[in-house]
Amino acid sequence: MERLPLFATATRGTEPMLATELDALGAKKIRQDRGGVRFMANLHEIVRIVMHSRVAMRVLYPLGEFEAPGKDGLYDAAKQVPWEEWLSPNTTFAVEATLKDSEHTHSGFVALRVKDALVDRLREKHGVRPNVDTKDPDVSVVAHLAKQHLSLSLDLSGEPLFKRGYRVKTTAAPMKETLAAAMLIDLGYTGDEAFVDPMCGSGTLAIEAGLIATRRAPGLRRQFAMSRWPEFRAMAQPLLDEARKEAQAMVRPAPAPLFARDYDEEALHAAKRNVTAAGLGAIVRLEEADALTAGPPDCTPGLLATNPPYGDRLAEGGQKGMKSFFFALGKTLGAWDGWRLGILNGNTAFESAFHQKPQRRVRLWNGPIECRLLVYGPRGARSADRV
Repeated sequence: MERLPLFATATRGTEPMLATELDALGAKKIRQDRGGVRFMANLHEIVRIVMHSRVAMRVLYPLGEFEAPGKDGLYDAAKQVPWEEWLSPNTTFAVEATLKDSEHTHSGFVALRVKDALVDRLREKHGVRPNVDTKDPDVSVVAHLAKQHLSLSLDLSGEPLFKRGYRVKTTAAPMKETLAAAMLIDLGYTGDEAFVDPMCGSGTLAIEAGLIATRRAPGLRRQFAMSRWPEFRAMAQPLLDEARKEAQAMVRPAPAPLFARDYDEEALHAAKRNVTAAGLGAIVRLEEADALTAGPPDCTPGLLATNPPYGDRLAEGGQKGMKSFFFALGKTLGAWDGWRLGILNGNTAFESAFHQKPQRRVRLWNGPIECRLLVYGPRGARSADRV
């Protein structure tokens, strides 16, 4: 099968984890870029990637890059694309646009100009135009305008890959599923050791850990847009069906216990609903416990991974109160003998207040917030930073 040039988008900072994952899934000519990873893959490899990737946000097929000054430049650039190779008159589509340092101030306007050019070209080719469907399109067109440079791509997966389908209840500042998975991958978590999140919130880290532990492919329950493309449909659907059967055959019982703890009843309620929606109700154990006082569970030590508050959600005490919180947390978790720790935090005071030296630091972004994943392991291990 012919390999196509593709681009998988990723949460900022997770590009190395995504590159490693893509390599394991059979991608070739992998090159990290800001905001994602460029690679080559054939249709069989693409199917494996969209089914199994835990870190990719989207997998895009680039159609072209153009200089597109002004509104007419947008239209002229978009009309150069041979849309007829990917859409038929019966294909529904939608255009999503993002902007960076652009002369245009509204992404909807950029999307509209691309849509107009696409429709006009297909009308000229076929005599009729395809229909727009913003809720469930057959083909999703992604436009990115940086200054006057326009990139146009097709989204192979359709709905973003971080939408696993289990987030039915949220708490304040929930963590993206793909960021949680990237954290766990960087921490070397395979599911063969015990896992605890002592401040689980809505349960994202524990759920992603549960999916890894049971070897459940993130895309096992979902459909993908490329199975509806006129160009790909006949070949892609049988491959997707085969990949889904293979992924189902890989599922196993969790070999070690997983715990999701929180002291807040509302958070535990949200976590319970999400864990149940993920099909992990019999695997992830939910416990009401205060991270500042609770000791480790009664099991062989494994990995503790968590995303504690950064300070914006604790109304009392300000930064001084946060330092006290971090210090108390460090004192408690420091007594978890034998456990590895992976803590993501966006408060610059965390590391000194936690009062333990990490083995290494990994710079990640939780939404717009620059964070550090602080990795604590056995004493005496050599430190290594990646910033």
